[in-house]
Amino acid sequence: MSHLSLADLGWSAQFSDQITAEDAALRPARLASLHRDRVQALTADGPVELICPPNLSVAAMAVGDWVLADGPRVARVLARASLLQRRAAGTGNEAQLIAANVDTMFVVTSCNADFNEARLERYLVLAHAAGITPVVVLTKADQADPAPYVAAAQGLSQGMAVVALNAKSGDVAALAPWCRAGQTVVLLGSSGVGKSTLANSLSGGTLATGAVREDDAKGRHTTTARYLLPLPQGGWLIDTPGVRELQLTDVADGIDVLFADLIDLAADCRFRDCKHSVEPGCAVQAAIKAGRVDARRLDSWRKLTSEEVTNSQAMVAAKTRAAGKFTKKSAAKRRPN
Repeated sequence: MSHLSLADLGWSAQFSDQITAEDAALRPARLASLHRDRVQALTADGPVELICPPNLSVAAMAVGDWVLADGPRVARVLARASLLQRRAAGTGNEAQLIAANVDTMFVVTSCNADFNEARLERYLVLAHAAGITPVVVLTKADQADPAPYVAAAQGLSQGMAVVALNAKSGDVAALAPWCRAGQTVVLLGSSGVGKSTLANSLSGGTLATGAVREDDAKGRHTTTARYLLPLPQGGWLIDTPGVRELQLTDVADGIDVLFADLIDLAADCRFRDCKHSVEPGCAVQAAIKAGRVDARRLDSWRKLTSEEVTNSQAMVAAKTRAAGKFTKKSAAKRRPN
């Protein structure tokens, strides 16, 4: 890769404004991939490998982050323009960072049995919570009539862009408006929906791709880590592994954006504490009966709101317990023998 300017890498005034006189000798670098105790980064002088100091874990950084490097060592991480994160898979109470400083999320699904409105809504909430523009990309449009899939996706969020294409053909021109110089897009979606094929077509690379099982339209995810890749139009692409489980936390704002229509309706309910079930004067139920609102959206709103509250409370409780343990250990170390 030829040397690029910081602006070419996505640097903006938001990051330069954070540089102080004490940082004059430090070098800005954008993280391209993460490893156990080191990171690969891009600088105006070319690619570099950086190590992390003892007080900074790789888990606290994300692909797309801007850092300041002191020689071969990461000195500090700059405040982010945006951050995508989820609750760690399983029963973990830690947040897992997905990508940072992203402008657009390509939510990738396919025109087959993988298409799932409830799953798409999770990605959209994640994007809205981070202040990122979501675009639904429907792959494998050559294998089925894409029209009903496009209509279903557009019904999830008013005004949202939905693009149907055949990534294998290499014709991804419809996505060019989000891939221009200075822009960063992230690919998110389930395994086997054509994400790696799409990444190949967008970047002109040769990422590994896997076949899809015909019986259930499920595929093998072939991206095993997150990478920052250059795009021909001058933008940047963060490819991510297929997501099998997307647990949401700290995304209340994103839920409010996605379900703003239901929130507006709820304001007209007779009772302030209306549960939108059997209460008299419920504006939400009235809209459902009139056919103006899909009952499935109400179910999704309830489920995602409940999950967000539960997960956020669990993570706060876990942090409180961890802080208590640290305090006890510190106190024990200070006691005289």
